[in-house]
Amino acid sequence: MSTGRDEIAVVGAGLAGCLLACFLARRGYRVALYERRPDPRTGRVERGRSINLALSERGLDALRRIGLDEQVMADALPMRGRMIHPVAGEPQFQSYSATGDRAINSISRGALNNALLDAATALPGVRIAFDHRLVGLDPASGEMTFETPRGKVTASAPVVLGADGAGSAVRGQLLAHGLLTESLDFLDYGYKELTIPPLGGDFALEPDALHIWPRGTSMMIALPNPDRSFTCTLFWPTHGTAAFASLGSPAAIERHFAEQYPDLIPLAPNLVDDYQHNPVGVLGTVRCAPWQANGVVGLLGDAAHAIVPFYGQGANCAFEDVVELDRCLDDCDDDWAAALPLFERRRQQNVEAIAQMALANFVEMRDKVASPLFQLGRRVEHALERALPGRYVSRYELVSFSTTPYAEVVRRVRRQHQVLGAVAAGAAALLAGAVGTVLSRGRRR
Repeated sequence: MSTGRDEIAVVGAGLAGCLLACFLARRGYRVALYERRPDPRTGRVERGRSINLALSERGLDALRRIGLDEQVMADALPMRGRMIHPVAGEPQFQSYSATGDRAINSISRGALNNALLDAATALPGVRIAFDHRLVGLDPASGEMTFETPRGKVTASAPVVLGADGAGSAVRGQLLAHGLLTESLDFLDYGYKELTIPPLGGDFALEPDALHIWPRGTSMMIALPNPDRSFTCTLFWPTHGTAAFASLGSPAAIERHFAEQYPDLIPLAPNLVDDYQHNPVGVLGTVRCAPWQANGVVGLLGDAAHAIVPFYGQGANCAFEDVVELDRCLDDCDDDWAAALPLFERRRQQNVEAIAQMALANFVEMRDKVASPLFQLGRRVEHALERALPGRYVSRYELVSFSTTPYAEVVRRVRRQHQVLGAVAAGAAALLAGAVGTVLSRGRRR
């Protein structure tokens, strides 16, 4: 690649933006990263906004390509399955994989973002401007206007890439210019974080599991942290008698948790304070089309297709976007006007597939994981995986432990279920025939 070209602008120095800067720098581009927040490595983290990530194979594959996987994994904690906490009785462990040795990895969003920021800014040709909030964009010329603590400033770039999250300012500018349409489908659920601190200097719960408290219309999860604490996230309705606002007093909070999450009470000494002061976040799916304009402005990650977090694939999917855009640049000889539309064509079906799977997995985690019938189904599925290695693979393993395109995961699982259904129907017919033969012989006698 030639050097000395104009800087590519990446708006958003979160996970996807920093990773994208690393990939572009590796291709020889000079990159300007613009971020509306102050530098998170030196600033104060907003309370109750950490949401731990479940980093799995798709995300790790992207990090391996630029040699960051080992550095990032130093702060990650493997989770081999779900630990289901009923209202009464002992927790039950459900392995993610048939062999029991595969794991998704709990990692702090902030820690991962800081590691990627360090990696990006250490590369030649990458610079970052914090406290730059995009307020204007010309999609034809790439001219940008930012609000900063010193007033408004302008900059321009031959290519502007929006990696600035679900509330993307870049997407908003394209929408204002009439260059795309968008839909925002919010759940009637929100999230709020709580904390389980270390207990006697150690983890208060098993650290190698993602803990789930399924309660039908609501749930709580907990992921381990390197400091031996757990970050808990409540997913509750935003309206009605079971909503966050329905618990107004410390006594009401304590009473509700004693009834619904009794094992949490002795582990969360700051429960009431966390509940009363941590914000409620929104959950929803963002869709838009197209993802690019004029071959000059493009969107990726949550800016193009935010999803709900219930398959743990939001960051993994965004990282996979970066890998795919890199492939498109290879295939188009770095012609951005060709690469950006190609990227959208290749990714759109896949991101819609994971959006649908994430919504379905919310129902599974909230309503089904505690069901004996569901647990039996998982045992049967794992038995099939062991009996037919490589030929039968569960949806969860294909999503979390492979880089099989999401849309292909849907097609493959459908084919597997069709074959199993046909086999089961054939076996039932054979059994019915055998029984009929025996009965017929009995009557002749």
